[in-house]
Amino acid sequence: MNSMVKTTLCSCGSGLRAVRCCHLDYATLAPPAAYHHLLPLVDKAIECHSRGATSEAERLCLEVLELAPGQGGALAVLYQIRKAQNVRSASEALVRRLVILDPNNVWATQELALLLFGKGDLAEAEVHARNAIRIAPNEPQSHNLMGMIMTEINRPQVGEYHYRQTLKLLGQRQPILLANLAWNLKNQGKMAEARALYEESMQLDPNILQTVLGWARMEETDRNFAQADVLLDKADALAPNNPSILLHRAVVRGRTKDYDAALSILAELERRNPAGGLGTNELLEKGRLLDKIGRYDEAFAAFADGKRKNVEQSGVVYLAEHAAQLVSRLKLYFTAGRLRIVPRAKPVDKGPQPLFIVGFPRSGTTMVEQTLSAHPRISAGDELPFVNEISNIMPRMLNSPLAYPEALADLWMGDQREGLDNLRDYYLQRARQADVVQPGATWFTDKMPLNETHLGLIGLMFPEAPIIHVLRHPLDIVLSVFSNHLTHGFYCANALETIARHFVLIADLIEHYRREMTLRYLPVRYEDIVGDQETHVRRLLSFVGVGFDKRCLKFHENKRYARTASYAQVAEKLYDSSRYRYRHYLKHLSPVIPILEPTILRMGYSIDG
Repeated sequence: MNSMVKTTLCSCGSGLRAVRCCHLDYATLAPPAAYHHLLPLVDKAIECHSRGATSEAERLCLEVLELAPGQGGALAVLYQIRKAQNVRSASEALVRRLVILDPNNVWATQELALLLFGKGDLAEAEVHARNAIRIAPNEPQSHNLMGMIMTEINRPQVGEYHYRQTLKLLGQRQPILLANLAWNLKNQGKMAEARALYEESMQLDPNILQTVLGWARMEETDRNFAQADVLLDKADALAPNNPSILLHRAVVRGRTKDYDAALSILAELERRNPAGGLGTNELLEKGRLLDKIGRYDEAFAAFADGKRKNVEQSGVVYLAEHAAQLVSRLKLYFTAGRLRIVPRAKPVDKGPQPLFIVGFPRSGTTMVEQTLSAHPRISAGDELPFVNEISNIMPRMLNSPLAYPEALADLWMGDQREGLDNLRDYYLQRARQADVVQPGATWFTDKMPLNETHLGLIGLMFPEAPIIHVLRHPLDIVLSVFSNHLTHGFYCANALETIARHFVLIADLIEHYRREMTLRYLPVRYEDIVGDQETHVRRLLSFVGVGFDKRCLKFHENKRYARTASYAQVAEKLYDSSRYRYRHYLKHLSPVIPILEPTILRMGYSIDG
């Protein structure tokens, strides 16, 4: 090992040498009994920490961990010290080590899940939250963590279940938990239930800022802007000039089209934080407001600053290699020769059927879903994660030693010849559990972003399902993704180049699917719907197989809440200001034009100044 690693302090900030911290070789750890003589020091560190003697507790922990880097008590105390000091990298390193050394430590598992949730690493946070429930299924905090994470990753029905389990296990109505459940219900569009829970939460404790802000955000979402302002006034009385309050006020002013007032609020927020300036969400909101009033250069600068800050704070970058490997394997598997002998699931003979609306994020899929779900025979399923779930659990369901998509080869086994029927039924069962179908509906939409990655699997499970592919000018899509905080697409959204590269990667994959297999597929351009709404709405409804309903032309009157960044746009009448918006940003988009141009031309678009 490098001698510098042996002697220098670890860069994570734990206070330990690197060789005793992030460069620790776990194989060298002695069994706990070998360090029994250190327990008095650990007990003393715990006692010092409990009475506020933090420096002495820290010294004792560092002394113990230098000799025994796997000592759980010392790790736990030092973790709590670093967490209180907001040394995030050290906190994560220390609690992660606790979990590795003691996988059944529910407290450490919960702490790691919560820490990862706070930094935005939701995928790994979910792994540890699930494990916390496995370890302690009757522990309220385990279910609360799952409720938080499932709500954040747009699986609110699952989140609601875990929040209600938390309430049941606690046996009491805690105001913060009620507010969290209210936010979850708001994300399901259950505004009346959410409002009742916010009222109950504030009756129990009217002084929790996040509860008031959450309620204000719900009212803004539900277009009750006056009530949102009343609640923001209450929040301001609790925490005058709080940055979150100012951001919420700016959002409300933007929704009411008072763009100058919204920008003034953000400017005030920036003045009050001279060192840090605006955060990621504030910068992206500022950029969108500037775009509305035609200040395009300033808008793009705000988008770029927001994305830069997001990368700095989260450390999340595009998983280019993972994305490329998956697409390569999908292309190798889904070929015409193989698909001629791969079975298909049997048609569903009864019950509501899925209607897939696919398209790159910000292509117009939300508008199409709002349009179609205004029809009484079509329910809005929103972003259903079931196809991706099936791709993950397929090896277990097919009893295959292979990963997806190669596990589909097991369909040729005699005991798996109905495997696709089972996968299809799993999808339909999950849809029933999610309660996405309204009375009288025969179809429900699934518009999970980038479901088109799995068009081959969808075509095998639901060979008769309509697939509507929403197209939009690629430069408009790249610009819109860049102006919003999104995580879909292997975290491609933080840089123009990675958005463009992932767009091309998926566009090529879709061409491959269409060339190699038969799909019930209809491409529709966002620009065409905006240009001639009724003609193309009739075309969409005819493709699905339902009659024309004039309510579909007034999708903005559809009261359901769309859980996407487009929720505000689809609450307005159809407008054309987003068509070819890229023209205002051509000089800023010039670095990605060479990446996108072949795909732009193949799709029948051009690049106009």
